[in-house]
Amino acid sequence: MSMHPMVLLVGAGPGDPGLLTVAGRDALTSCSTVIYDALANPELLRLAPPKAELIYVGKQANRHTLTQDEINQLLVSKWQQQRALADAKSVWGNVVRLKGGDPYVFGRGGEEGQYLAAYEVPFRVIPGITSGIAGPAYAGIPVTHRDFTSSVTLITGHQQDANAAAGLNFEALAKLNGTLVFYMGVKTLPTLAANLIAAGMDAQMPAAIIHRATLPNQKTYRSDLQQLCDDDFCDQIAPPAITIIGRVAGLSAELNWFEQRPLFGKTVLVTRTRQQAGELSRRLLELGAEVIEAPTIELAPPSDPTAVIEAIGRMPQVDMAIFTSVNGVHAVWDNLLQTGRDARSLPRRVVAVGPSTAAALRQMGIIADLMPEEFTSDKIAQTIQTHLGDVAGWRIMLLRAEIARPALRTGLEQARAVVEDVAMYQTRPPAVLASEAVAALSENRIDLITFTSASTARNLFQLLSPPLREKVCGIPKLSIGPVTTQALGSLGWNLHLTEATEHDIPGMLAALEK
Repeated sequence: MSMHPMVLLVGAGPGDPGLLTVAGRDALTSCSTVIYDALANPELLRLAPPKAELIYVGKQANRHTLTQDEINQLLVSKWQQQRALADAKSVWGNVVRLKGGDPYVFGRGGEEGQYLAAYEVPFRVIPGITSGIAGPAYAGIPVTHRDFTSSVTLITGHQQDANAAAGLNFEALAKLNGTLVFYMGVKTLPTLAANLIAAGMDAQMPAAIIHRATLPNQKTYRSDLQQLCDDDFCDQIAPPAITIIGRVAGLSAELNWFEQRPLFGKTVLVTRTRQQAGELSRRLLELGAEVIEAPTIELAPPSDPTAVIEAIGRMPQVDMAIFTSVNGVHAVWDNLLQTGRDARSLPRRVVAVGPSTAAALRQMGIIADLMPEEFTSDKIAQTIQTHLGDVAGWRIMLLRAEIARPALRTGLEQARAVVEDVAMYQTRPPAVLASEAVAALSENRIDLITFTSASTARNLFQLLSPPLREKVCGIPKLSIGPVTTQALGSLGWNLHLTEATEHDIPGMLAALEK
């Protein structure tokens, strides 16, 4: 970090949050303020510190939250606030101006930089991947190709009309024999296309319009230059969109990898906790789905933290610890560190229920002695005895949630083990369901709902209105295992239900791919 605050003009990329640069990510994770545009993916705001100030200054056609002059003044004002904090030896941070695409490619970043320089505000530019390059790539269009063209021209079509179009040298553009990329301006395409044809460009020249490029709901309209002259054709395409004109546009059908992924065009509702949704959501996104996260569970500290600290102190005298979730692993590790302990305080034998739990333990440097292949509680006790021997008289500590099912404890006690059930954390439903999820269900936009525990099913049921509960009945559902399936059945949600053969996230994804 610089010794003094700065304004960072950060390119957010074309839409896919995975296309943010490493430098852009680092800028967001350590800033004090984010001033962001309409085309910057809101998912990127999660990278900012929890206390960061988030200011929306989006500008869309005929709807501006702030004028450009007001945005320029805001950048200076927010920097001055941070500079005052730095001068007072208080906590300060950089101001991030998050702009869709690249700040210096039709992003008015140059104007903002000039304004900052005039006021002697230190700034840096962190380039982003511009949509005129990434959008075509996600639609199967290489903007240059040795067999077709060696040049690409980036042109703004925004707010163009017949008079403004006259300012472009269409004769030169037509003679380039290269790729033309028009940013925005879908409604003015008929004028632009007619001018290109009049300048001598082949009316059959391939063209493509990419709506919401690089996002899960991307849509590619393939056409030719003549069809772009048709007002009715262009009127069906809503902004934001990128238009490509040139011979390379004809490669779209052959090279369009993005829209060929198995779940492309599908919207999946993920009902895990906010902390756990990431892995499942990421894998679904890789398969092409649009993911809406609707946490139905919140994690909270245990109701009796003193009991947890006392249990942590007794762990060295225990014969076996059983972790049933990633959350339990993290909770135990946090408590070990907070009490000045480390992995040496764990019992000699450690059991992990499920590969994700085992992986979380490995990250702490602990290799589980056993990972039962059967993840249901009533099978785990039997598996432990089969592989680790008679547990009669063993002191076993279960490290899990407060509302955990009693079957595992009962099975171990029936084997005459001495079991201590330690509630490491609480799970509870949120006050309300995410508004985005409610809207998607109301508008019939959900193609699949994933359930990773019985609690996610019961909590979703409680959070929904009766009409939306009825809608869920008709939506395909994916269950992680038999306990979750049983809960869905008790709610009347067992129609269109698939259960994963392997009761973990990879198992759910395998079931989807089948």
